[in-house]
Order: sequence, then C-alpha cells, then structure tokens
Amino acid sequence: RSKAVLLPGVKVTLIQEKSGESQTWQYAQGLRGYLNEAMAQAGHGAEVIPPFEGEQYATGSGDDDSFAEGEGAAWVVAWTEDGAPVRESYVNLIPTPAGGTHESGLREGLFNAVKGFIEMHALQPKGVKLMPEDVFARASFILSAKVLDPQFQGQIKERLNSRDAVRLVSGYSKSALELWLNEHVDYGRKLADLVIKQAQARTRAGQKVEKKKSSGVAVLPGKLTDCESQDTGLNEIFLVEGDSAGGSAKMGRNKEYQAILPLRGKVLNTWEAERDRLFANNEVHDIAVAIGVDPHGANDNPDLSNLRYGKVCILSDADVDGAHIQVLLLTLFYKHFPKLIELGHV
Repeated sequence: RSKAVLLPGVKVTLIQEKSGESQTWQYAQGLRGYLNEAMAQAGHGAEVIPPFEGEQYATGSGDDDSFAEGEGAAWVVAWTEDGAPVRESYVNLIPTPAGGTHESGLREGLFNAVKGFIEMHALQPKGVKLMPEDVFARASFILSAKVLDPQFQGQIKERLNSRDAVRLVSGYSKSALELWLNEHVDYGRKLADLVIKQAQARTRAGQKVEKKKSSGVAVLPGKLTDCESQDTGLNEIFLVEGDSAGGSAKMGRNKEYQAILPLRGKVLNTWEAERDRLFANNEVHDIAVAIGVDPHGANDNPDLSNLRYGKVCILSDADVDGAHIQVLLLTLFYKHFPKLIELGHV
C-alpha cells in the first residue's frame, strides 16, 4: 500500500497465492488522497484550513549545493480541532513507524513558519509563549523524504537517524509554508488561532494546582481546630480572621459541634479566577479541604458525600477590612461552591 501512496497514480496489487484473495491500491492524488482517506476512517471533523501540500528536491547547485541532487521531501499536512492525529512517514519509500530526524525537520519547519507568521501579523497575545507542540499537536501528516545514504536505527529500519535530514526537511517545509501562509492570510489567521489556543491550554495545564493529598486522603489544614462530632448535620465551621480572632473563637465555641478555621490575610478575589488555579491560594485550598467539597460550577452536580459541616459561618471582624473579607468569601462560595449556597450550607 505504501508504494501506491508514494507513487501517485501507480496501481499496486497484492495477490495471496494460497487463498487467491487480492487487494489493489491506487491513489491518484498521492499523499493528499491517502491522508484524506485515513482521516475519514479515523472520524476526524472538518479541517481548520485546507491541507498544506508541497514537495521540494535539491538540484545539487546554487543554494542546494549542501545536499545531493534529488534529496528532499514531499508532504501533506492537515490541522483539525478533534480526533487522533494521523501520522505516517517514509524514507526512500521505506516506512518509518518510529519517526526520526525527517519528522523532526518537518516539526521544526512548520513551527518556525507559523511562529514567524504570528509575529509578523502581531497575533500573539501577551504572556503566551509558543512551543513546537502547539503547532504539531493537532496536525496530521504524510511525509515522504528522499535521503542519500540514510542511517537508520536498528535492523528493521523503523527510525531515521540521519542528522542532515532535520535541516533538509526543515528548510524546505519552512519556506514553502511561509509562502503559502502569506498567500492565504485568512487561512493563516485561522491556523494561528488554533495554535494560540493550544498554547493557552498547555499553559493552563502547566499552571494547574491540585489539592494537596497524602496517601490519597485530603490532609486537613494544620490551623483547623476541628470539632469532635461526626454528625454533618449538626457540625459548623467558623471562618475567622487570623490567629487572634481564632483564639477567642476557640475559647467560646462548643468543642463537640463547632470547628474554627483562622484565615491569614485577605482571601483571593476569585470572581474571574480559573477553577484550576484556585488551589494556588493557600486560604482557598484550606477552606476547600476543611469543608470536604471541591470547587464546581452552577450547573455541576458535585459530590457532597464528603461534606464535613452542615453550616459554613463567616465570622469576620466588624470593620471595613472585615466587610471586605466577608464579600471575598461570599464571592468564593457563590462562584465556585454554588451548591453549598443553594442547599443552605453557607
């Protein structure tokens, strides 16, 4: 089949002598036709932009004198917003399922071209850093490289190791994609938008802060003075300002049913905070762990089976700062723990 893919229009037939069964492959459109077929079988949605197709081979003279005549590559690349990417590469008609330096070259070339387009058109948002995986994450491709004296890893030639293949494929694919993007600026902007979204998603994932756990069990905050009862319906937790207020509250509480959690400083304003970033704030983290409920949205159905208190009481000071803290805490519960308010727990 790979020979039919790499040699457009050539009909390849495989006949099994024992059973008499035969299979025939022919791709009039070559790499593009095969990629379209493979992506359809994989259930991909619509492409973000039309496939980017190209090929270039060294002439052995001029700018190409560093490569032997005939060395180069042909490729077709498509970007989609969903579905598992389809990726196949070949060297001198030999399949390379483990990839190698020719794939690294394509990755480098595509990244540099897209990054250059985004910078030239001032599309990159402040604080967003682009990485090669942002361009490559949603890319499906078929790559066919032609390399003189290729060096493979292992006996079965699954991976290309030739160092020059990176520079060969990178240079040709970069210049071709740069030209294509600048000839099709609207498509270039759509691709840039996809790449920037990937970069932003990667950044958010890297910043995600998980709730601190030990042995799979949430660790209660050390500053929490817990109550003795296990009856959620009767238990109450008081959120107070600092250790001094906490000390007074401890002295006046009912130890059996009332818990005290002192908060140090002002709580984070969480109205516009990403849910994944909430636990970066120690006070928010401690509140969530103490009450036993994870942040959730208004339309979510959170697990309240681990709720530790039937009432969450805000006991801030009777001054301007206390009023501010009260508003910040109510904002936290309204925005990220709405079910507790809905059920009358706050």
